[in-house]
Amino acid sequence: MAKPIMAKATAVWLVDNTTISFKQIADFVGMHELEVQGIADGDVATGVKGFDPIANNQLTQEEIDAAQESPLHKLKLKFNAAAVGEEKRRGPRYTPLSKRQDRPASILWLVKFHPELSDGQVSKLVGTTKPTIQAIRERTHWNIANIQPIDPVALGLCKQSELDAAVQKAAAKKAAEGGVMNDDERRKLVSTEQSLEMDAEPRMPSNMEGLEAFTLGDTPADAGLEEDPRGDDDFADADSFFNLPESGDEDEQPS
Repeated sequence: MAKPIMAKATAVWLVDNTTISFKQIADFVGMHELEVQGIADGDVATGVKGFDPIANNQLTQEEIDAAQESPLHKLKLKFNAAAVGEEKRRGPRYTPLSKRQDRPASILWLVKFHPELSDGQVSKLVGTTKPTIQAIRERTHWNIANIQPIDPVALGLCKQSELDAAVQKAAAKKAAEGGVMNDDERRKLVSTEQSLEMDAEPRMPSNMEGLEAFTLGDTPADAGLEEDPRGDDDFADADSFFNLPESGDEDEQPS
């Protein structure tokens, strides 16, 4: 439910000028009942000047009269047509001065490990501008040689839940586009908890890559070799195997 502006000052005025119960006032201004009682006792909001909700177009006299007559009546903020659509909009994330020098490192980390995130998502996570993100993506940033990627969660620039929500949104978009993801991409596009629960895909060691089709059968290189016409019976003993001359031939001397 919408709350009145200057809630504590409004509560002070209602305590001083009406007989509405503490519970009704507390519900209307968003305070605790004991805090409103502390205002009546003079222990809370000392020196705070009351803020008239009738003169400032937040309550009507009829609404106050109805609340005074019935302790169960809940005060309702007066509808103001001019205020429609004027709710507080969330602007760009504020980054403390002490952490602003860490933003390029976190942008580089996001660009490197989550390239699927859009510039708008990165901007919301770390509170930066799209030209800066684009410069780091294209490695045209003036200090790119000295920037080391660091997790923005570790730097305190965003929460892990916010990062997880961003990558989950990117994962949904990737799935909608019908893209095929490998194991590394699947781990990048899901939250931390989900990635830890995934089963790793079987991988071949990098030093054995290219040997997937290797077999022990006939290869084109083997096809060109001539088979030895001699059978197993031709190698009955060592002499025949090594094709050694018979001993009788060696003993014969020319006459």
